[in-house]
Amino acid sequence: MKKTLLGLSLAFFISTGYSQALKDSQQRLVKKEKVAAMNIPTDPSVKIGKLSNGMTYYIKQNPKPANKVELRLVVNAGSILEDDDQLGLAHFMEHMNFNGTKNFKKNELVDYLQSIGVKFGAHLNAYTGFDETVYILPIPSDDQEKLEKGIQILEDWAHGALLEGKDIDEERGVVLEEYRSRRGADSRMLEKYLPKVMYGSKYAERLPIGTKENLENFKHESIRRFHKDWYRPDLMAVVAVGDVSVEVLEEKIKSHFGKIPAVKNPRKREVAPLKNHKETFIAIEADKEAPFASVQLMYKDYDEAKPEVTVADYRNSIVKSLFAQMINNRFDELRNSENPPFVYGFSYHGGTWARGKEAYQSRAGVSADGQLKGFEALLDESERVKRYGFQQGELDRAKMNVSARMDKAFKDKDKRESNRIIGQYVNNFLEQEPIPGIEWEHKAHQMLLPTVTLEEVNKLIKNYLHDDNRVVVITGPKKVVTEQQVLDALNNVKTKELKPYEDKAVAASLITKQPVPGTITSVTENKDLGTKTMVLSNGAKITFKKTDFKNDEILFEAFSFGGTSLYSDDEVKATAFANGGLSEAGINGFTKTDLSKMMSGKIVRVSPFISGLSEGFRGSATPKDIEELFQMVHLYFTSLNKDEKAFNSYINKNKSFLGNLLASPNFFFQKEMSEFIYGKDPRHTGFPSPEKYDAADYNLAYQKYQERFADAGDFNFYFVGNVDEKKLAEYAMRYIAGLPGKNSNEKYKVSDFRPLSGSHTKTVVKGKDPKSNVRITYRGEADYNKNEALAFEVLAEAVKIKLTEKLREQEGGVYSAGARGSINKMPYASYNLTISFPCAPENVEKLKTISVQEVEAIVKNGPTEEDLMKTKKAMILDHKEDLKKNRFWLSVIKNVDYQNDDTSDAISFEDRVNALTKKDVQNVAKKYLTNGYILGILNPEK
Repeated sequence: MKKTLLGLSLAFFISTGYSQALKDSQQRLVKKEKVAAMNIPTDPSVKIGKLSNGMTYYIKQNPKPANKVELRLVVNAGSILEDDDQLGLAHFMEHMNFNGTKNFKKNELVDYLQSIGVKFGAHLNAYTGFDETVYILPIPSDDQEKLEKGIQILEDWAHGALLEGKDIDEERGVVLEEYRSRRGADSRMLEKYLPKVMYGSKYAERLPIGTKENLENFKHESIRRFHKDWYRPDLMAVVAVGDVSVEVLEEKIKSHFGKIPAVKNPRKREVAPLKNHKETFIAIEADKEAPFASVQLMYKDYDEAKPEVTVADYRNSIVKSLFAQMINNRFDELRNSENPPFVYGFSYHGGTWARGKEAYQSRAGVSADGQLKGFEALLDESERVKRYGFQQGELDRAKMNVSARMDKAFKDKDKRESNRIIGQYVNNFLEQEPIPGIEWEHKAHQMLLPTVTLEEVNKLIKNYLHDDNRVVVITGPKKVVTEQQVLDALNNVKTKELKPYEDKAVAASLITKQPVPGTITSVTENKDLGTKTMVLSNGAKITFKKTDFKNDEILFEAFSFGGTSLYSDDEVKATAFANGGLSEAGINGFTKTDLSKMMSGKIVRVSPFISGLSEGFRGSATPKDIEELFQMVHLYFTSLNKDEKAFNSYINKNKSFLGNLLASPNFFFQKEMSEFIYGKDPRHTGFPSPEKYDAADYNLAYQKYQERFADAGDFNFYFVGNVDEKKLAEYAMRYIAGLPGKNSNEKYKVSDFRPLSGSHTKTVVKGKDPKSNVRITYRGEADYNKNEALAFEVLAEAVKIKLTEKLREQEGGVYSAGARGSINKMPYASYNLTISFPCAPENVEKLKTISVQEVEAIVKNGPTEEDLMKTKKAMILDHKEDLKKNRFWLSVIKNVDYQNDDTSDAISFEDRVNALTKKDVQNVAKKYLTNGYILGILNPEK
């Protein structure tokens, strides 16, 4: 009886408990479904509106950087909309908006913007794609007149282009030079395989740059028609993010853009869908000038991609990102094997060139002879996932990494620069990318990430892979694979013997033996720089600056003088191409793969280096992961692994990468000029080559590394960011102070060799495209003076302005021309001014002469007051932003020791720039630019 009652009671308990559990489960399911069906919200801090003429606008107030606003004009029209007589004119139209508008006649636009510190190219820019054209304009916002003119420029771009015949014809030369500069092996192969990748679509025949024939010959009416059809309010958005109130920006946008009339009976904005195909298209393209070889496999989706709208869509994007991270972790393991099948390899599911069409895509960079091997490796890993799936440990680590990155973004939500925010609003307009804001995304990840199961991630691959609607693209310097081999590989992988992935367990901690700590012997403060310096018991020094520029960032560097300058000539040559592979072996018995797994969920990076004058470390970490940074530094001092297999992996990857590099005219030119200028240096190691990597002496490099890092007391360490002084001191004592301090106080040695200087000419002949490259270099020894160095930097910027004005705008002979100049202290005082530009072979002499004349004009008269003012404004504008960046301050505090810089230089920079006169710049030009120049010319083969 008791047994029966007990059974009835238990049955009743189970029954009622099950009913309640079922009810709870059903409620959770209903709630889950409701949440999944909810729409992704729009960030409430972004003001989105639409004018009566159909133009959309996005506005967000953002205080970083101060006194600056990022402006974009987004046109939902690109080369895909060109008629047959308009090839290249979507891009040409972009050029014309810089060359004559209603309120800014030809060249006035660039001239005005330079006058307020906005550099052409570096700041002011634009781009044209298949489906869109985007204009980029950063403007100082601390002056109402500048802000007003910035909005006026956007309005002119929207509907104020003059498109005068004379201006169109004059711009042909510049656009043709851009076309010329893009020609090469990659562009030739692209034109051949694009019709297969973009099968059955206008994308296959509408590359934004267009055709040479059409650019030379199109009628003025053709570009005017493109402008009339597509530059209209309903296809445009104005995006403004920066240090200005939403109300002010909205009023300006409405007043400027609201008056643009809506277009009656507008031409339909067509889309260009890709056709599905049963075949597997295979493109195997070769070009003897191709410096690299690659393989690509695309499984195109059958359906058009739909925008992410619901929470379920957002969750699915998380699942896909986890999949990509896990398979790419496996690819990283492969590339770190002793005989890697590729230099790099990765897979993901995402967009193609065609808007609305996504694909599962795998790509790899391979050796010229390793295309099939690399292709099969890509196939194997996807098939391995399909058969066996991922393992729970892989998913757990991927989740930790995603969570860590999201946490970092959330912590820095109020510290993001405007130019890093604005892109998402551009994409929202063009492709309906959701913009819920980082707060929502962070909460969504916290809620959704734990719910993602291994089963659903593993299921993705079954939809990704299919036998139709796929494309294989193989490119390189020669054809070493046949279509039949590709087809065989695709078929054979289905039955190939593949073992499941083995996910080996790793240790929980980097440190397996706790170090003996040291002490801090003194702490000093530099109030000018806002830094503190701790001297440790072994002699090492740690200088840090606490900043509030980022909440979740600490940047780090360290150095000790010596480097390879203390090696013999033979040792330099034997180790030059081995040093980079030393850290590939890992530390403390852990491989690179082990370390990657161990650092899951942590954002920390440390890289040791040995340079010509010093050895040291570079790295970064979030504040929560700073202990791991110290641990890694400690282990790079004490426990660098020695692993021949890891070193061989490094050598083999570099040999694969370099295999055909010198077939590229540009790389060959670099190599020849380097030999010409530095070739007589007994320590010159030259351009890398497979043979030099084969000759690299790993044993000697490892031995010299041990010597260079034997004395930690000889090192200076620098930390900038959200530093906790107490923790920094604790970890410094625990992991650095106890390292050997030998009081060596080494200095670097200065070689007696000096590179070529004076008047010399080197002509290099390489390549079949009708294009040349010109390099003009003024160089030699100097008497270092910080004010002369600053004047020389201004000189280079003034030369660059003049080259843009003369070579591009007046002559139409180049797409871009560069000029860089500096006077350096180390290893000895020297100056260098280099002018470079690509051009047509027939224009080399003329454009070279004009360039040299511009330098001579500054020697004779100094820069114009206008150019001097433009240069000063730009330098000061950049400097003001730099003052709020951790990277800038890390360089400043390091160079107080490394280059013996004055501690006040960073603070006094603006005053020193403003104090510079024409005469100062002229004097430094006279002093250094009258001793001849080295002329390097790359010409094509006849």
